[in-house]
Amino acid sequence: MSRELSAYHRSVSTTNRAAILAAATDLFLELGYDRTSLARVAATAEVSKATLFKQFPTKAELFEATVLAAGDTPDRELEEPPSGDFRAGLVALGLAYAELLTRPRMADLIRAVIAESPKFPELRERTFDFGTLPVLAALMRYFGAENAAGTADIADPDVAAAQFLGMIATVVFWPRLVHGNWSLSEAETFRVVDEAALTMVARYAKR
Repeated sequence: MSRELSAYHRSVSTTNRAAILAAATDLFLELGYDRTSLARVAATAEVSKATLFKQFPTKAELFEATVLAAGDTPDRELEEPPSGDFRAGLVALGLAYAELLTRPRMADLIRAVIAESPKFPELRERTFDFGTLPVLAALMRYFGAENAAGTADIADPDVAAAQFLGMIATVVFWPRLVHGNWSLSEAETFRVVDEAALTMVARYAKR
């Protein structure tokens, strides 16, 4: 009986969290960080303020969670590539990352982070843990699998991940923050990712 009750409460907590994040995202983008209050988020999400504060004690923590939620990908939707073909695996994960970057709300929220953080110390002090995003966690696991398979030699996965993702974001994402109409075709995006994968292969693949 206690296990059923525990499962029920976990389900309610998950539902409430999703409602809070959806409401917060809408309000942060509509009103900005300063004019969005936790009380208003709770009212919009139709949860009590106590429920909201239990999950997100501060507005900065809630804002961080909305950014990370915008880049979340359910595990069932993310197919991790098998090890053994370093370039192909990198391309698959790189395309998943490019898809994440081109989600409209991801760009809008990152733009909000850049615009709002100079004015609010609590935002400047937060370290957004993008490593928790499924596609980035999958990339780190893939590096480990390639090392184990003997197809790559990646001594510092954190550095390698930053190099690979940076090559993609430089073309796919950052220009969108300056030029609102910036976009790439599917073929252009694939080329960006494939070129980044080829650079990684040249640096890290075992021969």
